[in-house]
Amino acid sequence: FKKPEYDLVWNRDYSIVQGLFSVNTLEGRIKVPFEPKGMEQYFDGSWTFGTAKLVYKHNKFFLHIPMTKTIPTVDEHNIRQVVGVDVGVNFLAAAYDSQGKTTFFNGRKIKHMRAKYKRMRKTLQQKGTASARRKLKTIGQRENRWMTDVNHAVTKALVRQYGERTLFVLEDLTGIREKTERVRIHDRYETVSWAFYQFRQMLEYKARLHGSKVIVVAPHYTSLTCPKCGHTEKANRNKRTHTFCCRTCGYTSNDDRIGAMNLQRKGIEYIVEGTTQA
Repeated sequence: FKKPEYDLVWNRDYSIVQGLFSVNTLEGRIKVPFEPKGMEQYFDGSWTFGTAKLVYKHNKFFLHIPMTKTIPTVDEHNIRQVVGVDVGVNFLAAAYDSQGKTTFFNGRKIKHMRAKYKRMRKTLQQKGTASARRKLKTIGQRENRWMTDVNHAVTKALVRQYGERTLFVLEDLTGIREKTERVRIHDRYETVSWAFYQFRQMLEYKARLHGSKVIVVAPHYTSLTCPKCGHTEKANRNKRTHTFCCRTCGYTSNDDRIGAMNLQRKGIEYIVEGTTQA
């Protein structure tokens, strides 16, 4: 086997008791001491351990343990604030809350890193050798791990900042690839290849763990509609300068912030409709 892996069934092949990791082997059971190191919350008795995977890689053993816990869904009546989150490339996320404050997660360094990976991939593709293809695969895996880490960091920061009983509102970016086919080829990679759906999944489960909720709404005109007067026009937005200026009332702001403001408004409408029907 190129990558030796072994599935371990909880309480049969492995167990964790009193600071010892116990694993069953062909030569008998081995017990190894361990430290939680920041993961103490998963050992409070409320989580269920699943079938783990023991992986041997880079001359080391890694144990991946899935954890399961039933989390109740947050009732709309208990929501205390609504946060609109506009995700993109210039800013990874722009969040607008019920207090009228905006938080930006800058994407400049991310864009530079994406451009670096793009150049490396293009160079290797032009070579076309066997070693270049192997390197290309390695780079792709490295970029995916990096993207996942960035999405983890941003979603974790959002949940920590706004706390429990928060309704996060995102755009439904399903089909984003088809919608951006008319984007310049030079910019298309940065626009369509970021893991937006992964970002949404991470925010959903992190929010639920912290007693909050995530909904997705239609993305139509969120960056073209004035949040002050409601006027919608394509000319309101300048994509090149990332600015928004309403042609009717003159309200001006960053276009990502405008998107977050409109998403926050849609979240309020969702709460009102839910409480009215109830």
